[in-house]
Parts: sequence; structure tokens; C-alpha cells
Amino acid sequence: MGKIASHYILLHLLAMAVVIVLLCVGVKYGLDLYTHHGEGIDVPELKGMTYLKARLLLDEEGLNIVVSDSGYVKTLPADCILAQTPGKGTKVKSGHTIYVTVNSPSSPTFAIPDIVDNSSYREAEAKLMAMGFKLTPPQQVVGEKDWVYGIICRGRRVSNGDRIPIDYPLTLMIGKGNYDESEGMEFVDPTYSPDMVDQQPTEVDDFEEVTIPPVGSE
Repeated sequence: MGKIASHYILLHLLAMAVVIVLLCVGVKYGLDLYTHHGEGIDVPELKGMTYLKARLLLDEEGLNIVVSDSGYVKTLPADCILAQTPGKGTKVKSGHTIYVTVNSPSSPTFAIPDIVDNSSYREAEAKLMAMGFKLTPPQQVVGEKDWVYGIICRGRRVSNGDRIPIDYPLTLMIGKGNYDESEGMEFVDPTYSPDMVDQQPTEVDDFEEVTIPPVGSE
């Protein structure tokens, strides 16, 4: 007990406690300095700005900018910022990256799905509208009712797989359920002559019976 309670052991324990306290305090304040705790930069409003102007503004604030996606709004100029993440007013640290969506100079194009001569009007309409296409009233053609026989875009007939700008309206050519009388079949009533009516079926000749001699006989 005397050795355990000696001044030498107590001094060591006290030194260890002081070191632990200093380490905890150093880690706390060191992390605050490293992460800039308590500091923050308000993210400015970038929507509606050109990409170049937004980049210059963020450079002055000590922030970075990265284009993450593109969209298309016909009424806005090309290279205009449509959306940003994080949004306006968000507190961020210096050096943080702001992700933006910019306006494309031309409308995006999409391939026409496999709907021509392969789907009904309702199916084709649902697929095209889900892709973002705008449809005009359908054009009725000769064929099976509500069956898609073609697609017209700006006066030109397009096929499956053709890439069309999303802002070009499409017109579906669907069957109206009946056929053109000019393409129908002409039925002719049969005619009979008096000779054909009185004509009797010909008699079949009787077969002649043939006897085959037994094997070995002359």
C-alpha cells in the first residue's frame, strides 16, 4: 500500500490525467479550426444567370460550381441556369461545390418507340406523352379501328427509331374502322344458260371385270 500511495505513482497518474485533458481540448479546438466551425457562406441565387456569371460570383465567395445536368426551356437563353443544389440561402463552408442544371441550346431528341403498326392509339399516346412529346389530334386513315399505322411530324412521316426533338408535335395516323369502297371487292352474281340448266350429268362407264389366273397355271 505504501508503494501504491507513493509520490512517484501519484505524480505519474496526475501527469496522465493532464495529458488526457490536453488531448481532448486539442482535438476539440483542432477540429473546429479544421472544419471552420461556426463559419458559413450563404449560397447566392443562381437561377436565371448565365453559367459564366454564376461561376465568377461563386469564385468571389470561395465556392465551386459543377454542371450536373441539362434541361431545355424554350423561353430562356442557352447556358442559363435552371436549378441549383444547395438552394439559395443555404449555409455552406468555403470550398463547397454548388451543382447546377443549365439550359441546353437546342431541345433534346428522343427516339420514336416501336409503336407504328405495333400498338393501339391509347398505348401509343401513353408512351409518347410519358416521354414528353406533345400530340395533335389524330389523323384517321383506312384500317383497323384505333390501330396506329404511322406518325407524322411537321408534315413528314417518321418511323420507329427516328430521333425527334421533344418540342416537335406529333400526329398519330390511326385506323377509322372501315375500308374505302373503292378498294373493296366487287361481287358478281353467277349467270346460267338454258343449256346448262337442262344438262344432265354424264353417266360413268361400267368397269370391266378382269380375272387374274392363279399362280403356276398356263
